[in-house]
Amino acid sequence: MSTVIEQAVQARLISTAPQLENVPATLSYDRTDPFAVHMTFPPPATLEGIEVVWSFARELLGEGLEAEAGVGDVQLRPYGYGRTVLEFHAAEGVAMVHIKTSDLRRFLRQTQELVPRGTEHRFLDVDQDLAQLLSS
Repeated sequence: MSTVIEQAVQARLISTAPQLENVPATLSYDRTDPFAVHMTFPPPATLEGIEVVWSFARELLGEGLEAEAGVGDVQLRPYGYGRTVLEFHAAEGVAMVHIKTSDLRRFLRQTQELVPRGTEHRFLDVDQDLAQLLSS
């Protein structure tokens, strides 16, 4: 069984321009990093022209589908019918995208099939993580 889940999604970039721009993104989850999800934006979708990866708690994703969640660099909230807003806060500014809530729910469900909620600690390799930390 694969330990990684990836799902392509279409994000609608919210900007001051009157038109919303669709940008590709990829959600990923790795059983070896069971508490985190990652959202990757390819170079053409970023201001810097380089791939940008945002990592945040899987629990935050679940909470943000139901109500406003997050107080740090990543914040989520339901938006209207069938959409979720993700806000990414950085020193350069804030990026906001809409994503279909059904896509996010499907992704979250797949991660929970791979690592059921509440069992994340069973998938951690503390010895390997500690060895990597000490070798740095």
